[in-house]
Amino acid sequence: MRLLPAIDLKGGRCVRLLEGRPESETVYDLDPAGRARAFVEQGARWIHVVDLDGAFAGAPRNAGAIAAILQAGARVQLGGGIRSAEAVRRAFEMGVDRLVLGTLAIRQPDRVAALCRAYPGRIVVGVDARDGEVAVEGWARGSGRAPEDVGRWAREVGAAGLL
Repeated sequence: MRLLPAIDLKGGRCVRLLEGRPESETVYDLDPAGRARAFVEQGARWIHVVDLDGAFAGAPRNAGAIAAILQAGARVQLGGGIRSAEAVRRAFEMGVDRLVLGTLAIRQPDRVAALCRAYPGRIVVGVDARDGEVAVEGWARGSGRAPEDVGRWAREVGAAGLL
């Protein structure tokens, strides 16, 4: 098991949402790049980044903040709104080391299985769960899938891990 410090992005700022609820937003004082540098100075080798705007919109929205975080010197695991092979390719091209695919894993499991084969060790399956059900679209909807079933499937298709 790895523990990674996290930066959640909304509107280019560091925030935290409780179970993805926008009305529960807490905004933090450091800009995303400053927060990433602080994590690196404290010894972080990896940073987990979530594009919350992307998760709700269904496509990445905080590329500028992500690019700034990538300059901090840690490896980056990114999730939120990565719902196409093109978004996967662009994220890897910009320097992201690993991607977390949640909604795409539920909605298009065959595509995610192919991405796991195409990018070995670089695709993590996100399993956000509430009341025994995997949530998708930034926690906005239930999927009808049990977390343990998604976990078994992720192992079978060669995902790098679960989040």
